Amino acid sequence: MTPDQAVLDRDRSTSLPPDKPDTSDTSSGPELVALVPVSARRRSVPRWLRRTTGPVGLVVLWQVLSATGVLHPDVLASPGTIAGTAAGLVSDGTLPSAMLVSVQRVLVGLVLGGIAGIALALASGLSRLGEDLVDATVQMLRSIPWVGVIPLFIIWLGIGEAPKIALIALGVAFHLYLNVYAGIRGVDAQLVEAGSSLGLGRWGLIRHVVLPGALPGAMTGLRYSLATAWLALVFGESVNADDGIGFLMNQAREFFRTDVIVVCLIVYALLGLLADFLVRTLERLLLQWRPTFTGQ
Repeated sequence: MTPDQAVLDRDRSTSLPPDKPDTSDTSSGPELVALVPVSARRRSVPRWLRRTTGPVGLVVLWQVLSATGVLHPDVLASPGTIAGTAAGLVSDGTLPSAMLVSVQRVLVGLVLGGIAGIALALASGLSRLGEDLVDATVQMLRSIPWVGVIPLFIIWLGIGEAPKIALIALGVAFHLYLNVYAGIRGVDAQLVEAGSSLGLGRWGLIRHVVLPGALPGAMTGLRYSLATAWLALVFGESVNADDGIGFLMNQAREFFRTDVIVVCLIVYALLGLLADFLVRTLERLLLQWRPTFTGQ
């Protein structure tokens, strides 16, 4: 046998046939482990349950303090008493009627204040001339406590619905102005330059670049405005009101009915949460193009 034949036989004996798979042992290789996100591992408890833990715990502590006598009924009624009072106010129609009147006042003030605030923000944010004419005046008026103008509103507008709505509109207008103005001026200049290079004119830039870029600020301003509207409603309904949630609170204060006062405060809180939920839903619909960090 020649040396070349010996080498060939040795290669044939050590190589595997091409039609058979490799059966070598792979147990010593790295083991693959499925990766689970940290956020998924932390969500063993439903989020709705975690969010309700704090309020439920506060109510339980409140009930315990009331039942043991630590919290006197003249200071603050117990949750059971408040629940019974709320049921009575709902059954006789007093609370639904008051809620309807208060919601109408907030909606009218929100619309009027929103129109004024957005119009001023557009005039000031889109034009340097508008900024020179509008911004300084608005900033000066904004520094005045809007609750302090109630006496003037009473003198100018009387003691009917007008001063209440005007007070709400005033608080709403300032918040919307500041946030919409900041949103317009916060638009990236490179986006404006890109729009100009694509042939967009002034109104095209405003419609397709500036206003969409200012929309997140407008949504934030709307949320602040709603919170301010409910706060202004409390002060507005203290001005010779004959109906509304504030009217119920004033009557309850005269008779030391802490249960009725707490019911009205809870109604304010629930209406505020509902309004905030609606704005958040609108924000998710209008700002789908802007993914944000949601926590871990």
